[in-house]
Amino acid sequence: MVRRMLTKYVARGLVWLLAIALCAYVVVCALLFLFQRSFIYHPTPASVDTATQTTSFQREGADLVVSIHSDAGSHAVLYFGGNGEDVSQSLPLLVEAFPHTAIYALHYRGYGGSTGKPTEKNLVADGIALFDAIHKEHEDVTVIGRSLGSGIAIHVASLRPASRLVLVTPYNSILELAAERFKFLPINLLLRDKYESWRFAPRISVPTTIIAAENDGVIPMPSTQRLLAHFKAGIVSFIVISDAGHNDISDHPEYVPALRNTVSLGEAIH
Repeated sequence: MVRRMLTKYVARGLVWLLAIALCAYVVVCALLFLFQRSFIYHPTPASVDTATQTTSFQREGADLVVSIHSDAGSHAVLYFGGNGEDVSQSLPLLVEAFPHTAIYALHYRGYGGSTGKPTEKNLVADGIALFDAIHKEHEDVTVIGRSLGSGIAIHVASLRPASRLVLVTPYNSILELAAERFKFLPINLLLRDKYESWRFAPRISVPTTIIAAENDGVIPMPSTQRLLAHFKAGIVSFIVISDAGHNDISDHPEYVPALRNTVSLGEAIH
């Protein structure tokens, strides 16, 4: 009798524990779903550097700011930055790497004075619209994406006639990275902005340079290498900057030369 009662209470206790665990799991999933974009996007405020030249253009639901370096020639660079990057601060390095070239660095929605909210769909559409506007003025457009921006850059280059593509610390997909970090959650069902760069890599036919950091603690080298495997043979130059990390790769003395060499590497591949 006592044994049966103990068994009954233990069974009830286990049911309650399972119910509590299930509720906690559902709550975690719900919180991740609701706040997932706060993990992906870290908007930066408008730069106080008044020396930086900017322009703006209107897109559906947003007024977008673009930091620019003007040049009337046929060459231009379209730059998409990282998830917490003030792209106006990247302009000097880009000008150094690409002299006599017009530079356009997009401040994503919610970043640097741009209005609207960042989502994968919006940022890719904004990037395509900006490419089209630039291409009307410049015949030769190199598309560069760093970190988060690599997913936007490769998507844009797969749909528009870019002359070259440069990916700095790129990932195979953000979905894949999130699934590795949250192993016990149904990330594929929860994540809305998946940035699956591997889907677009096979569509790229222009010379491409991938610049990776040897000590990247944010985007592991295997993720970058998996992306590399999806490109057509012979179009990618793969550069690894030794002793560089994800966030300080642009401070490394080899970074600007690596960017600068993308033009000559592209000509060699052609």
